[in-house]
Amino acid sequence: MKILGIGNAIVDIFCKVNDEFLKKNSLIKSTMKLINEKKLKNLLSLVAIEKTISGGSVANSIVGLSQLGTAAGFIGKINNDIFGKKYEQGLKKEKVNYLYTKRKENIATGTCLILITPDSERTMCTFLGISGKINENDIDPKIIKNSEIVFLEGYLWDEGEPKKAFSKAISNSNKVAMSLSDLFCVERHKKSFLELAKNKLDLIFANEQEILSLTDSKSLEEVISFSKQIKKNIVITRGAKGSMSINNNEVIECKAKKVSKIVDLTGAGDLFAAGYLHGYINKLSNKQCLQKGTDLSSKIIQKIGARF
Repeated sequence: MKILGIGNAIVDIFCKVNDEFLKKNSLIKSTMKLINEKKLKNLLSLVAIEKTISGGSVANSIVGLSQLGTAAGFIGKINNDIFGKKYEQGLKKEKVNYLYTKRKENIATGTCLILITPDSERTMCTFLGISGKINENDIDPKIIKNSEIVFLEGYLWDEGEPKKAFSKAISNSNKVAMSLSDLFCVERHKKSFLELAKNKLDLIFANEQEILSLTDSKSLEEVISFSKQIKKNIVITRGAKGSMSINNNEVIECKAKKVSKIVDLTGAGDLFAAGYLHGYINKLSNKQCLQKGTDLSSKIIQKIGARF
C-alpha cells in the first residue's frame, strides 16, 4: 500500500437543523463534541435523518485516495453489529483494503451525528463506541512497514490503549502524516501534539484555528516561524482564504476555488488531505499538491456528506 490510514471507524448520520436547535442542546457550532450512547439516542429522537454513510475523518481521506487511484488501506475498530457490517461494506465498495477483522464486542460501532445548519456549517456529536477502544493489538507492524505513509487522526489520540496503538504505529512507520482534527482536540492534547509535531511527524494537516492554538500563535507569521524551526511540512487550510504549505523554508500558498453553492462543509478538510497526499505520494510539487487538495475539497462541499 502507498498510504495506510488509522482512525476512528464512525458511521455518519446527517441531519439538517437550525441555529436554535444547537442553542437548545448546548452545542457550539462547527465543533465536535463527544457524547454517550444515551445522549445520541436522545438527539436522534429530535431530528429527521437525511443520510447515513460510513465515515471517520481519516477514513474519508483514505476513500478519497482510493478514488484517485492510490493504493490505500485503513485500520479502524468496529463491532460485528448492523452499523459495523455497513461500515465494512462501505469501505470495501470503495476498494479500500480494510485491515481490521470485526468481532462481537460489548460496545456498539461508533456513530457521529452531523448537524448541518442553514449556513452549511456542520456541528458534530460523536459517540465513539468501540472505535475509541483501538489498542496496540489491533496494529500489525508488518502492515505498517509495508506502507509508504501512515496517516493518523488527532481524534484517535487518547491516554491509555489508543495512545499505545498510536505509538506502535509511529515507531514502525516509514513516514507519518497526521491531522490535528479539531480545535477542542488540540486544546485537550496540546502538550502531546506539540511533542509529536516536533519529534515524530513528517507531515501535519491543520486548519488555521487548530495550528494557531497548537503553537500558541497570534498570527500565521508566528506559525511560519515555528514551522521553519522544526523543519516539518505543515499544511494549513484556511477556508475561503485558501491553503498553504510551510515545508522547511518554503512557504507556498494556494487560492480557494469559487463554487456556485456550498451545501455542506463536512469532509472539506478530509478530502483536501486526500488530494494533497495523492500529489505528495506521486512526487508532485507542493503547489500542485495544494491545488489537488483544493480541487477535491471544493467538489465535496457541493454535496451532503464526505464521500463522492
